Amino acid sequence: MVTAVALVAFGFVMGTALISDTAASSGSSTVLMPQQALQTPIPLDSPALVTDTERLFADIYNRVSPSVVSINVVATAGQDSPFSDSGLAFGSGSGFVIDQQGYIVTNNHVVDGAQDIEVNFFDGTIVRGEIVGLDPDSDLAVLRVDLPADRLHPVTFADSNQLVIGQTTLAIGSPFGQRWTLTSGIVSALDRTIEGLGRFSIGSVVQTDAAINPGNSGGVLLNLQGQVIGVNSQIISRSNSSSGIGFAIPSNLVQRVSRELIADGEVDYSYLGIVGGDVDLAMIEAASLPNNLRGVVIEQAEAGGPASAAGLRNASNFVNVNGLERPRSVDIVTAIDGIPVAGMSSLISYLASNTIPGQSVNLTVYRDSQQVVVPVVLGARP
Repeated sequence: MVTAVALVAFGFVMGTALISDTAASSGSSTVLMPQQALQTPIPLDSPALVTDTERLFADIYNRVSPSVVSINVVATAGQDSPFSDSGLAFGSGSGFVIDQQGYIVTNNHVVDGAQDIEVNFFDGTIVRGEIVGLDPDSDLAVLRVDLPADRLHPVTFADSNQLVIGQTTLAIGSPFGQRWTLTSGIVSALDRTIEGLGRFSIGSVVQTDAAINPGNSGGVLLNLQGQVIGVNSQIISRSNSSSGIGFAIPSNLVQRVSRELIADGEVDYSYLGIVGGDVDLAMIEAASLPNNLRGVVIEQAEAGGPASAAGLRNASNFVNVNGLERPRSVDIVTAIDGIPVAGMSSLISYLASNTIPGQSVNLTVYRDSQQVVVPVVLGARP
């Protein structure tokens, strides 16, 4: 059985394959009509059988669920789809309201290619959604619905740079079509990297063991203040369902991307123009580096790109270390604007969340056993 990284929209596998909603039911389960299936707020004046932690979870659920939406999508089926009789494919995911103008954040892979988008609210309201902008590089999208401001309940965001491993997380979404499902876990790791839908990776991703399944895509990952710390997006799984390794796009990147999609319909990312990787043991041995050095190894500075123009150098003088080719002469980025760079993930995240094309940044570079500061004027992603 092969372990795979899976996008967690329900109904699509990479946007093409259909999974019937009936797959979520088995045995003698009762099928509820939509009006019966509406979630009922959990009473907080229950007997002492409910612990303080459970009351807190219930309170957060009751406060945030009106901000969370369930999204149903009709899209054009791929040419090789087994469901090509109608030429359509059906999928679902989650999203959340970010302001009282009707803007909603979800994942790009939930709504890309959609012909029709249905947005379901916690109070039973159902409306059409329109795509405002898509950003494959971050796998984020912004929709808009036409509702009065007093019927929209925006989320609040936390600073994802302040997260710590071990803190409690809560996820609300529609796994396997089961709307407004609450699951809990912890921040299992920080500074993860996942693939975007374009040429570029997504950095500083939050890893959680809160159950995330197909249909959770685009839903919220929360802290115990009920603030959004990330957007649930991918899982690693052998079964295409939760195995305790889920990934959420960090809230700081979500805020930057949503602002630009609303303003311009696209995101204008900065570009450094390098191919790089993290420092590993073979690299340390090949280049005689300090064994606690962390940073981004510049394997190649793209000819004519910002890094090359600033004087950053390609790796050279390669040697074999236990079957691995590693350079003896190399530039290693250890900080950007004075902020330490642990690896490629943190460099990608800083550039995506904090910089724009044309901006100048100062890279601290470990070169020839010395730290040097190299100013770089960033370009725009091609």
